Amino acid sequence: MATAHQDLLDALDELHRAAGRPSHRQISTLVSEGDHPTTVSHEGVRQTLKGIRVPRWETVRSIVSVLASACVDPPRDPAEESARFLPLWRAVREGESGGMKSARELSLAMSWGGEDGRWTPEAVAGVLINPFNAVQIDPALAVPHEPILSEDEWVRLGLRTIEESGAEFFLRALLRILKGDYVGAERGSPYGYEDPGREAAETAEGIQYAFQEILRRLSSEPNLLQRSIAAARADGTMDREERADLLEQEADPALMREVMTVTPETWHEVSEEAHRMVFGYLVKTGETVGRPGLPPEQRFRITWRVPEPDTPRS
Repeated sequence: MATAHQDLLDALDELHRAAGRPSHRQISTLVSEGDHPTTVSHEGVRQTLKGIRVPRWETVRSIVSVLASACVDPPRDPAEESARFLPLWRAVREGESGGMKSARELSLAMSWGGEDGRWTPEAVAGVLINPFNAVQIDPALAVPHEPILSEDEWVRLGLRTIEESGAEFFLRALLRILKGDYVGAERGSPYGYEDPGREAAETAEGIQYAFQEILRRLSSEPNLLQRSIAAARADGTMDREERADLLEQEADPALMREVMTVTPETWHEVSEEAHRMVFGYLVKTGETVGRPGLPPEQRFRITWRVPEPDTPRS
């Protein structure tokens, strides 16, 4: 409780300083003149700022609102400052659990807090509740990782969170996490859990599979490359940048000689530039459509410029 009270005092002192340290009498006057929940005497202001007593929330809120309104460099929003001070005041009155948002407050909040670099009680709880930190989740849902908690520890911490903050808080926090809004989440990561190398690895695997399929078709379909070149040049959906790149490459006689003479037998003898150009002629689009672990033909989809004949593969 002493630590919680000191945290409240430190925050009040910082806000008082940011407001230019107006006198206790000035603060009292501004509170009485404004639209605030209560009035407070200059002695009440002094006792609150000095930590002599912990007043009602209405008093703290009124003082915080006045001080926030006096901040100019940079300005501070009184409502945001009041929201910041509420858990500090509750922690003094209610103990550690008082600093935690209620289930309703968590569901309405835009984030877990901690944007100022300091850990909030909700953010700590969010890390502990997150099952990603306790188990190896199926690779279809999350990237491989090393758990930082045992399953038994996760269960014990979950039970403690439920005891202190209620089952509704725990369940709403868990739902938030499972929807991808977890502590440290980055926008656009799959299921909220991002592997920085995953996209690059998928791209490399997809290109390798496409090259294998290109060699298969070149070995079994006469004149495929020539027909694909004609289809690429006649493709009205090709964007301007892609067409400009194609024309630039076709202006290189040595590169075109490599491309026009490539066969499955000479594939590994030609340059990477020739590989990419053959890829561009034969493949209209390529995309990942299946989860990791599936066979390549189920993971990746190739749209050919010249459709493949309706004949079974050997």
